[in-house]
Amino acid sequence: MAQIFSYILHKDGVVDDTALELVAAAKKIDAGASPNAIVLGTGASVDTVCTEMAASYGEVWKVANDALTYPDAEIIRKLLVNILPANSILLVAHEHLGMDLAPGLSVKMDAAFVSDVVDIEGLDGNTLNLVRQEFGGAVSTHVACDASQGVVLTLRPGSFAADESKSAGGQVVDKSAEAGDFATNRKFLEIVEAEAGDVDITKSEVLVSCGRGIEDEENLEMAFDLAKAMGADVSCSRPIVDAKWLPKARQVGTSGQTVKPKVYLACGISGSFQHMGGIKGNPFIIAINKNPKAPIFQVADVGVVTDMLEFLPELTEKIEEL
Repeated sequence: MAQIFSYILHKDGVVDDTALELVAAAKKIDAGASPNAIVLGTGASVDTVCTEMAASYGEVWKVANDALTYPDAEIIRKLLVNILPANSILLVAHEHLGMDLAPGLSVKMDAAFVSDVVDIEGLDGNTLNLVRQEFGGAVSTHVACDASQGVVLTLRPGSFAADESKSAGGQVVDKSAEAGDFATNRKFLEIVEAEAGDVDITKSEVLVSCGRGIEDEENLEMAFDLAKAMGADVSCSRPIVDAKWLPKARQVGTSGQTVKPKVYLACGISGSFQHMGGIKGNPFIIAINKNPKAPIFQVADVGVVTDMLEFLPELTEKIEEL
């Protein structure tokens, strides 16, 4: 059986939510597997992350070097080729770094590559059966992948319920000496923080989020009325920002803000992976959409198939009565 590895995202010693989702995904490949983690970085933060991940992974492979202060896919591709065993299965979150890293890495490893995986049906011999989505989530595609020479997968954040068991009792293994050359043609310059808006949605516990289904700028008043009744803040998907109806500081998604609310009310939002990639922490998701095939319903805890423009005022009225 090929060894299964998860690439762990972290920042300033804080582990990304996808780390435990990748544990669950690895166990769907092989229920009896004890997956391993790969943690790259520098300073005390990388040791903190390794110690935390040892509770969930059988082994945690650490590579520490000043060149890894900011994750650079060009460097990471080279060092992963050096340290990963032949025929490994590598799981990476489908976000900015993963989309940059994974395709080229699969070429260097001479391994199969499948992106944006939303489900894993298991490994049958050398065939790994996967599910991904096409046409904006309207169609699920079942993919049979040849795993005989290894596989690199990017997994959509939020598609796998986090494995919170933390019972692995793993050990940290320092692979820094085996990583090889850290030279790169890229040069990290700076991080430009987004401008702060009137509301910091990254701190909101309850969000009423509007998408294309709101249809008109004047209809945003419905969302603000509902948010006031719920004690929530208003956020949105990218089309609302592109139309200049709300500022970018209120946008949720991979090109907007990353939020971790307890409750997320998605109004007229289709549920593309770019939008869902900005939602972390496994919130309770309520989806309101008149399209019963909208991808948002696949991840929602409660789905309401109706016209949001008729539903929101009624919901606001009932909440105010309560």
